[in-house]
Amino acid sequence: MQYLNMLPYQIREAIDKNVPVVLPLGVIEYHAEHLPMGVDCFTCINMIERVEKRHPEMVVLPPFYYGAASLAVAKPERNGTVHVDALKIVPVAEEIFRGLLRVGFRNIHAFICHQTEEFAQGMPTDLAFRLAARHVVFEWTEKECGEGWWGTEEYSQYYSGGNNPFKWIQIHNTREHDVTGERSRLYPGDHAGKLETSAAMHICPDCVELDRIDGSLWYARPGKEASAEYGDAAMESGSWDIEETLFGK
Repeated sequence: MQYLNMLPYQIREAIDKNVPVVLPLGVIEYHAEHLPMGVDCFTCINMIERVEKRHPEMVVLPPFYYGAASLAVAKPERNGTVHVDALKIVPVAEEIFRGLLRVGFRNIHAFICHQTEEFAQGMPTDLAFRLAARHVVFEWTEKECGEGWWGTEEYSQYYSGGNNPFKWIQIHNTREHDVTGERSRLYPGDHAGKLETSAAMHICPDCVELDRIDGSLWYARPGKEASAEYGDAAMESGSWDIEETLFGK
């Protein structure tokens, strides 16, 4: 269910059933000369929508596009990247999470496809949302339960997986369960290369202009090998990883 389309009674039902509430994260970033600015978010949204078709009870929030793109790929002037500093994102993300907790959601998941190659250490956008999530959960529990809440008997099952408020808000990449590395081998990550170009060819073919790949950008050269079929398969593979994150195997 798309959150913007939901009626209040449907929101209450989703809260009572504790269904996953999903936030797609992205950035506005230069993806060479042949791809649109929104590739990272488009791919994340597409994978989530595939899961939604299989699990229509889940709640899908409006995407957050204004992430910390960084200027590592290209200067923004006349190229299009809109970079928002991660420290500026943190308070916005905090307000989003506070709002969702006040509504009543306790099963919130954000997914990102941008700069996930160092996800264990974190990159600016996901780190901003992770920090915001922790801030808000600590704030919420201290307000509701008082200082020292974690040490009370109510939270005695914390280490065995019971009553863990930090599960209320979680930040993921779209390959979180690629334990064997099979998805990474079949669909290795890139920037404006074969994978992202293929994904865009499947998702928004009218926004892809392959003849603009002239070989001058090393990271874009593999885009010549792209196909919509490869992109479709990659998005489907990623959707199953997201589904496992949200619903288990």
